[in-house]
Amino acid sequence: MRYRPELGRIHRRRLLSGIAGAGVAAIAGCLGDETDVPEARAIEQGQSCDNCDMTITAQPGPAGQAYYLDNPPAALPDGRGDGIARFCSSWCTYTYVLEHDSEPAGVYTTDYSAVEYDIRDDGGTPVLSAHLDAADFAKADSLTYVVGSDVQGAMGGSLVGFSEESDAETFTDTYGGSLTTHSDITLETVRTL
Repeated sequence: MRYRPELGRIHRRRLLSGIAGAGVAAIAGCLGDETDVPEARAIEQGQSCDNCDMTITAQPGPAGQAYYLDNPPAALPDGRGDGIARFCSSWCTYTYVLEHDSEPAGVYTTDYSAVEYDIRDDGGTPVLSAHLDAADFAKADSLTYVVGSDVQGAMGGSLVGFSEESDAETFTDTYGGSLTTHSDITLETVRTL
């Protein structure tokens, strides 16, 4: 039997390639998988906001959800096995998420690029329609937010999210405000609304 160096190299390359692939898979497993975060759910009749206790379906404007898979905040009601905190507004969503030490696995808010929204006049104040079906929500970190517009939601000023930045720009052209992203929203941002 003759030794062929080219065959030895092929096997060694396959071995090294397999080891590298296993290493990448191990690292990916340690970093987590976004598929672990449940999809957004519809807000049901009678559900209360976990920040302010108002009935969510009775409120206008953007709503939100935060998923706590591990170590939910103490403020989340006992016995809530799904780990979902629900909110009547984007204001309550960000206030709750930023004030608690527990890091949510995922945060969703209403995506106004995905819905046919209305703005109604409420005594001279423009008020944004609410959209509470599961498909109306998008991951907060995928949205561009309008902050400080003339349009109100459940808690007054709102962070109005759009998956299409051009939709957010059109909204600001009409109703004022400025654009920001999920990662730039702080408690100070929320408190100035």
